[in-house]
Amino acid sequence: MDQTKTPYFQALLDYVDAGVIPFHTPGHIQGGGMDLAFREFVGDNICAIDLTPMPGIDDLLQPTEAIKEAQELAALAWGADNTFFLINGSTSGNQSMMMAAANPGDKVAVPRNSHKSMLGGLVMSGAAPVYMRPAVDESLRMDHCVTPEIVRQTLRDHPDVVAVYVVSPTYYGVAADLAEIERIVHADGKTLLVDEAWGPHFHFHPALPLSATSAGADLCINSTHKMLSAFSQCAMLHHKGSRVPLDRLKAVVKMFLSTSPNLPMVASLDVARRQMATEGAALLSRTIELAQQTRERLNAIPGLYCFGDELLGRDGIFALDPTKITVTVKEHGYTGYEVSEILRRRYNIQVELADLFNVVALFTIGTTPEAAERLVTAFEELAHRERAVDLFAPSGILQQRLRRGNFRVPSIPPLRMLPRDAFLAAAEFVTFRDSRGRICAETITPYPPGIPVLAPGEEITAETIEYLRLELKAGVRIQGPYDDELRVIRVVKE
Repeated sequence: MDQTKTPYFQALLDYVDAGVIPFHTPGHIQGGGMDLAFREFVGDNICAIDLTPMPGIDDLLQPTEAIKEAQELAALAWGADNTFFLINGSTSGNQSMMMAAANPGDKVAVPRNSHKSMLGGLVMSGAAPVYMRPAVDESLRMDHCVTPEIVRQTLRDHPDVVAVYVVSPTYYGVAADLAEIERIVHADGKTLLVDEAWGPHFHFHPALPLSATSAGADLCINSTHKMLSAFSQCAMLHHKGSRVPLDRLKAVVKMFLSTSPNLPMVASLDVARRQMATEGAALLSRTIELAQQTRERLNAIPGLYCFGDELLGRDGIFALDPTKITVTVKEHGYTGYEVSEILRRRYNIQVELADLFNVVALFTIGTTPEAAERLVTAFEELAHRERAVDLFAPSGILQQRLRRGNFRVPSIPPLRMLPRDAFLAAAEFVTFRDSRGRICAETITPYPPGIPVLAPGEEITAETIEYLRLELKAGVRIQGPYDDELRVIRVVKE
């Protein structure tokens, strides 16, 4: 197949060039009815291709023409048997994988540091989680990947598990030993699902970790918008082999797709594939070089640390994505949340993620040397010992917590109900401070990175209450609960 083609993008252009008189959705009619200020900003062309599925343009739910060809090109580019375009992000991909691979009551082994969308998949599918503890890095205060040994032991302890779900890479760019995990999982007759949301670029450069499709995963997801050039919300779901029946997978994917997809988003997936297939190696080489140079310069600043290849071989760190720049800032007394705010308010720089110890900056094919220079300069000034004491001074929260030793992520709470059963059960609100011993009926997720601390069906422990209250005090945002300030929490009614 010709990877220089963009069959779906071309189909939209052909429709516009044909001058068709539209009597169909969307109501703005190719921009004619659009608010003028908005139209002037986004431009006429994007309005012109904001169309609706119809003959010649194809239907994302039942592709037979241009989308079918575009998805076949993507499958070939990523080394999959079948690829599905997603316009609800990897969230819908995670939910589709879980629904396709598990039936109600089936056990699925999942890492505790999975994205909250995995929990949505458990609720929808009715599957029962068997949590695997990922490797924990106390010095950097982050979870890494599950190891092959953890996967092997989980399958020994739970022989009735039907699928193993793995996150690789993590938000911080740490990748698992997918080849060995694949060998273990498939030798045991189980299905391998991989959340590769942060690794859509892996397949296109030899200096990057092994991609999930190359490793032989049965299903994997790529957030094509995260590190590549597709629009936000755009992702792909890749399928290999016959362990997950294709007919079931197609039926599940249709459940999660809108019948009115945003067609410019779909087209952006088509052109992002072409870009990677034809220029990916060169674009990524430039990106990797820039990221590595920046990492070296940041490591030369006293008190800052950007981890790299020196960590390879530690538990849960089989490979690293060099395009993720994690800057550990604790030696300067700041929390990552405070540094993120300083970078934005003082230097007009927005990082991707902040946690208690770190901030993460993404280097993608769109990152420029000028932007990298600004980032380094900002950190050089931030680390200067003679900086003025002003509203950007450290709050002291980090040192308080380090002295008290209460910054560790709490243990996995006891699972007292299936996530689906707890989510759908009769519920009531209680004050979070006094919720110890109750069964959580909602998802409590510090975001980013979007890893749940409490999931539906889990018992609320004193350790979890203390941890979340301290995270809130440090400035973390909580997603998932009804009350995002966690004054009250939704629990299963007694």
